[in-house]
Amino acid sequence: MASGAVQKPPLPVVKHVIRDDDIGIKKGVKIQAVNYSKVIKLLTDPHSATLHERHLNALHKLIRHYEAGFLMKDLVQVFKILNVCADRVHDHPLYIQPMMDLLKISSLPFLKEKTSDGTAYSQIVVESISQLGYLMRVPSKEVRLQLSSTLLSIFSNELPKQQVQDHQAASRAYNMAMVEKSDVAETLVKSLALLEQDIDVKLQILDLLQNLSAFSAPNCDKMLAAEAASRICSRMNDPEPTGRLLFRSIEILWNLLENGNKEDVAEQLSSFICIKALQEAFSQQMTSGFSHYDRQLRNDLLVIATLIATVCPQAPFIETGFAKQLILFATFQEVRSHNALVRHLKLGTSIEDFELKKLLINIIIVLSKDVSMVPLLSEGHVLLALFSYVRGNETVSQPQEWTPAQFEEIQLHAMSALCTIAPLCVQDYMTCQGNTRLLLVLEWCVGKEDFAGHGNAFHGCGGRGNKRAQMRFCLHLMRSIVSIGESAVTQDFVDQGAINQMLDILLSASHSESDDDVVDVEMQSDMLSILSVLCEGDIHRKELYGEKGVKVVLQYLKTNPKKLCNGLGYHRMMLATVDTIWCCVVGAYLNEDMFLEGQGVFCLLDLLQTCSANMHNLILGCLLDLCENAKTVAHMLAWRSDKNTTVASLLIKIWKQEEQALGVGRKENGTIADTKKPLMGVVQESAGIVPLPANSRSQAIVDVFENMRAKIYALFCKIGFDSHPSLSTDDQVTLCIIEKYLDFKQGEVWKEVTSELEQEGVRPVTPDEEALSVINRTTEELAINVADTQVDMLESQLQQDLLEEQEMYAEIRENHRQKEKAIKRWDNYVARTSNYALLKTAKTDQDLSIKASRIQTEFLDSDTYHSTDLSNLQTTTFQSRHINIDSTPLELTGGPTLLGQPNERDITNRVTMKENTPIFVS
Repeated sequence: MASGAVQKPPLPVVKHVIRDDDIGIKKGVKIQAVNYSKVIKLLTDPHSATLHERHLNALHKLIRHYEAGFLMKDLVQVFKILNVCADRVHDHPLYIQPMMDLLKISSLPFLKEKTSDGTAYSQIVVESISQLGYLMRVPSKEVRLQLSSTLLSIFSNELPKQQVQDHQAASRAYNMAMVEKSDVAETLVKSLALLEQDIDVKLQILDLLQNLSAFSAPNCDKMLAAEAASRICSRMNDPEPTGRLLFRSIEILWNLLENGNKEDVAEQLSSFICIKALQEAFSQQMTSGFSHYDRQLRNDLLVIATLIATVCPQAPFIETGFAKQLILFATFQEVRSHNALVRHLKLGTSIEDFELKKLLINIIIVLSKDVSMVPLLSEGHVLLALFSYVRGNETVSQPQEWTPAQFEEIQLHAMSALCTIAPLCVQDYMTCQGNTRLLLVLEWCVGKEDFAGHGNAFHGCGGRGNKRAQMRFCLHLMRSIVSIGESAVTQDFVDQGAINQMLDILLSASHSESDDDVVDVEMQSDMLSILSVLCEGDIHRKELYGEKGVKVVLQYLKTNPKKLCNGLGYHRMMLATVDTIWCCVVGAYLNEDMFLEGQGVFCLLDLLQTCSANMHNLILGCLLDLCENAKTVAHMLAWRSDKNTTVASLLIKIWKQEEQALGVGRKENGTIADTKKPLMGVVQESAGIVPLPANSRSQAIVDVFENMRAKIYALFCKIGFDSHPSLSTDDQVTLCIIEKYLDFKQGEVWKEVTSELEQEGVRPVTPDEEALSVINRTTEELAINVADTQVDMLESQLQQDLLEEQEMYAEIRENHRQKEKAIKRWDNYVARTSNYALLKTAKTDQDLSIKASRIQTEFLDSDTYHSTDLSNLQTTTFQSRHINIDSTPLELTGGPTLLGQPNERDITNRVTMKENTPIFVS
């Protein structure tokens, strides 16, 4: 049966490999590979160098096969071909078209076979993009235009939708990163020199540079490395009918300033040629531009010029005449001029013209930092033009005038500019009657005239709905002008009643119940500073300051100390207050007496205790000058803080803080650590002793000026060193050093003299040398004696502490002994009340004690002796007519005792004690 069965033939196994192409899953263009090596050999081989038709056919085939984009791995061969074509364009223009086609394909995103190709071939992509920039050497307008279009597509344009089989296009972010790493931006800037005669290509390249610099700091840095700012600015006024050249140039400069290094840009633009180019462009746009676009361009030019002047003060604005021209444009509306540039020039009230006015004022402020500008400012009547805005504001305006909001903003800007310019031109300031104008504006600010400020822009801070912004800058200007110390200016202010006017304002502000903000505190600080300058060094003006001024400073001295750290500027106001006391009160006896009567010294000491360390120096100096009045010392000695701190303790505390800040060597107990340099700090020691000219201060003298120890020593000289019994031992240890401060400082100076002579190789004569040796030895011995005195003080204090400790322990022991006696008395009392025999013994002892206490006892046996003792009294204490009896508590007896409890029913039925019943009394 097995042999007879029919066997079926085996089925053949067929392995089918079905690719994605066979079933049509893949989408997009399929790139057909071309052998680049053959194309390159065809183009470069000497035997086929003249076969131009074959070259074109090979290039067209390459373009046709790779019309969807080049692979990253093939970029090296592609750009070899491009460079070969670029070298032959000059002799054979037929290569231009293939080259342009290749550049068009290069504008497409490069293709990746693998995801890692972007990283693996990144350096090749960077070098390829750099090669695109180098192709600007090709002397063909079409090629250059296509190059700029290709680079623009790679960097900034949106990528076309590419679908290529088995390949992935690079992203836009990747392309931008590769462009930033390449040097194409630098190459394009250098290529501008080749395009002076071809304005179309130049405009296209400038457009490309504008896009490259718009948001890329690396591109801006590379452009600046090629001096892009200088190259572009110097040629931006070249003839070009559409105006695109100037616009593109300014946009590129803006991008460089915004994204690049401002110092490098300003340095490149600060040359004579660039400043002259900016002047020509600005003058042209100022006089000939009428459209909205022209005005914006004009303002952009002015901003660029301002940035240059800010970063590079040495830029030749004056040498080129640009500064004088800017002054003319800034003042022609307020000051009449016959200059041809402004004869027919008019500014409207548009936003651009409004911004121009502010920019012109701003650039004058920046340029005024150069001393050479002062004659130009005076010649151009700048102060007169700016002072035309220093007046009371109006609520309505004429049709061709600035609106009230615009006038207010320009007014505040002008007053801010005057704060910088007016101190430079004092003569012009007085000619314009600046003091009178400012006092009138100040009077208008505090008056009751209706005005609601708009509070716009930076200078209008805090001025919405009020006049505070105008008052703030008016006071700023007054402070700036009086700070120069010109006697004519200050005298004119005093003659016009500025002192009394400001005191009235301050007195009103100090009694105001509303909370002050930053602007209020700032204005009050400015007024106090102005009063300090006006009254300093003049007794007559201090008398004008008088009682009203003393009331003002006393009111400000009583400001809550907690406000000094709230960030509103109260610390600055307190400094101005102390400075006002120093300049307006000290030195005038009437003012000083009123200040003392108002407890001003107490307020200063309270402030000294609570303020920060950076205010101590000023307050100590003020107190020291006040101590010239003999009445001040009594006030200082009478002062006590809320913690009962005396003025001596406070000064010693400040001395310790100062020495800690200076790094002076002290032991843990406060004694002198190094007797050779008892006052020297770390800074002074590190500076060392260096030979100096006779008119230079040595380190020991500089130390007196740079810290407060000399003032503390001088104050102790006023209040005395011995009349402070409340000081602790540690404070007395420090006081020993303070008392010898002047001797130690003199020793330091002589030691410096000796060291300088040794370093200079100068030997004093023998008597001088002996004197120097004696002085140095005496100073060191003095330091040793002070250190010994400090140690004795500390040991005495230690012994006193030990004695007090023993006394405390003795008191504790005595307290325990008294307690033991009380316990013993109680035990005896309980025993006597519990045991009659003990009571009898105690009574016998009492009688014996009484008998023993008598000197003569014969009278006891006489017939006339009458005993005063009560018979049968069983007590061991001396009684009076009334006896207090401690009865047994109720909780022990269970009810009231019989003693002293009457029967209400029968009052005659009393419980009487038998005569022999004992009564126990303690």
